[in-house]
Amino acid sequence: MKRFAALYDELDATTATNAKVAALRRYLAEADDADAAWAVYFLSGGKPRQLIRTAQLRAQAIASSGLPEWLFDASYQAVGDLAETIALVLPLPQDSTGMQTRLSIWMEERLLPLRGQSDEAIAQSLGAWWRELDATGRFLLVKLVGGGFRVGVSKLLVQRALAAHAGLDAKLVAARMMGFTDGKRSPTAAAYRALVAPADALVAGQDSRDPSQPYPFFLASPLGADAVDEVAALGPARNWLAEWKFDGIRGQIVKRAGQVWVWSRGEELMSDRFPELQALAQRWPDGTVLDGEILVWDDGTGAARLPGSERPGGPAPFALLQQRIGRKTLGPKVLAAAPVSFMAYDLLEVGHEDQRQAPQHERRARLEALAASLNQTPGPRLWLSPQLAGDDWPMLAGRRAEARTLGVEGLMLKHRDSAYGTGRQKRGGVDAPLAWWKWKIDPLSIDGVLIYAQAGHGRRASVYTDYTFAVWNRPPADAAEADAVVEAIAQRRPADPDGLQLVAFTKAYSGLTDEEFKAVDAVIRQNTLEKFGPVRSVRPTLVFELAFEGIARSTRHKSGVALRFPRMQRIRHDKPLHEANTLQDLEQLLVGDTR
Repeated sequence: MKRFAALYDELDATTATNAKVAALRRYLAEADDADAAWAVYFLSGGKPRQLIRTAQLRAQAIASSGLPEWLFDASYQAVGDLAETIALVLPLPQDSTGMQTRLSIWMEERLLPLRGQSDEAIAQSLGAWWRELDATGRFLLVKLVGGGFRVGVSKLLVQRALAAHAGLDAKLVAARMMGFTDGKRSPTAAAYRALVAPADALVAGQDSRDPSQPYPFFLASPLGADAVDEVAALGPARNWLAEWKFDGIRGQIVKRAGQVWVWSRGEELMSDRFPELQALAQRWPDGTVLDGEILVWDDGTGAARLPGSERPGGPAPFALLQQRIGRKTLGPKVLAAAPVSFMAYDLLEVGHEDQRQAPQHERRARLEALAASLNQTPGPRLWLSPQLAGDDWPMLAGRRAEARTLGVEGLMLKHRDSAYGTGRQKRGGVDAPLAWWKWKIDPLSIDGVLIYAQAGHGRRASVYTDYTFAVWNRPPADAAEADAVVEAIAQRRPADPDGLQLVAFTKAYSGLTDEEFKAVDAVIRQNTLEKFGPVRSVRPTLVFELAFEGIARSTRHKSGVALRFPRMQRIRHDKPLHEANTLQDLEQLLVGDTR
């Protein structure tokens, strides 16, 4: 733990990329393989399932520190991070035994066995371990058992350090790391050795990879241009393949060794959640890997057929897919209510041969040939993402304008000669053509009134940055009627059930600059009405323009709707409270948004 704690301190103390890579290389050169495996796992974003509940950590910290509950909570609010708070309030350690224990021993022999133990046993273990760790060790311990470990290091940076340490190409390391951080697996010394093995370690014809391993996903770069002449900077439209951009879960389906695995873009193994996709891929030739979108598809007669598609109907709203993936048990009723399908749009492997360096148009032709062959026989059909004809950019811009009514997010633009890259690349390789772009439709927006605020975490712990917004239940007659509601709120009078009200409808915590957050924080402190723990109710004063990607009905919210990816677009200093939007405005967006 001592060596890993020192690495954490080094990484946390600098923003220089080269310094972080150097620190990682020093650690990898000194650590044994088992410790290196766990370090790479955590630094790359791996998160084992939470081992100890936050409430348990808090209760044991209060008991071990001897602080009254109110003082611990006040400290937590001031610090903004539970692990840091615990590390600061605990008494000095009695010895350094825990710091001398290796990271892999901590994880495999101490922490992972906690799962399933009684609260009493967990409390006893925590108290003992805290007595043998210094402040950094305690901080890391809480992060590791609470599932909240993170430091200023990206997976790409870890791959770069591994490549430099092992003398390998970073792209090869990225490919080997696919699936390494899946929460259902634990890193091992053997898995780490496979990451850093020499490039020629694989003997011809003997692939020692885990057969379930997917490829690194190729990510599209956002295209924010609205005007056709800006999009035209990409060159002639005929050099690009255009497809609809679906609002589902990006995934790869891997068929090798007679088995099927389904991976999300976040490298989460999701095979057990989608039995339909396993049944689909069982018909594929062995050694086939496809990239595409996992969707719930509406085959009903009322669904509009996507232009360019042979498939009846269209994609169902993402909220339906979200309900499906949130279920632990997949009974017949759930499977029938949200039938999942796969919309394939790239062929990465066929006959155990990697296809990623072939030009985009060739990979598409091979994918179409595979689908045609499979679909000739009875069984689940392999559907392909429809391609859109567009000889010029104005024609494709017209297609993009139809996206919202068709339940899709816009267009994907893929250069016909690009290879399938790794990560987000604006080119398919050295001197290669521009690769993939996503040309999304503009987000939806609504003007809401700030009514509650909560302090952030980490560096924002002392600033109110997490806000709750409301809209009017109907249009106010005038400014005076709206002011009367605000005055009633200030006087803590209950809302008139038959009169004008502000109805909470969403929360947001991103989109403003640090300076804007500070300015809003000052307004919140000046207009606080009540405090409920970390939350403050605020006299309605400010109107914000909120942007979001989609809207769906929700029985869990008083407003009856839920927004997808809400964020603050700007503060509407120019808009008085009575001109904020209403529930009726949200209803109109709900009708117009088919996702």
